Amino acid sequence: EVQLVESGGGLAQPGGSLRLTCAASGFSIASQGMMWIRQVPGKEFDWVATIDRDGIYPIYRTSVKGRFTISRDVAKHTVDLHLDVLKIGDTAMYNCPSRISSVEYRGQGTQVTVSP
Repeated sequence: EVQLVESGGGLAQPGGSLRLTCAASGFSIASQGMMWIRQVPGKEFDWVATIDRDGIYPIYRTSVKGRFTISRDVAKHTVDLHLDVLKIGDTAMYNCPSRISSVEYRGQGTQVTVSP
């Protein structure tokens, strides 16, 4: 059974840091690229970052480039997103969805709130 469990969110001040973790089971994160997305209530999901299946080439949306870092640990079956220099605009629910055999899986997400 495929499962994705996001954790690590919380309340942070502007300029602060958080580390989000996506724990995957039921498939190998080395078999595909993995991504993080985020959503603000009432708006569509925004793609945040992707790491390729080889774990070599991360790419980021422009607004988080230089502040966020995506990484993975194949042995631990986890994909992390390190959020640095947080901004109020980073407040959102963060998810790490995965598509396997044309089915999209997504966990419950982890809430990040950036507030003074």
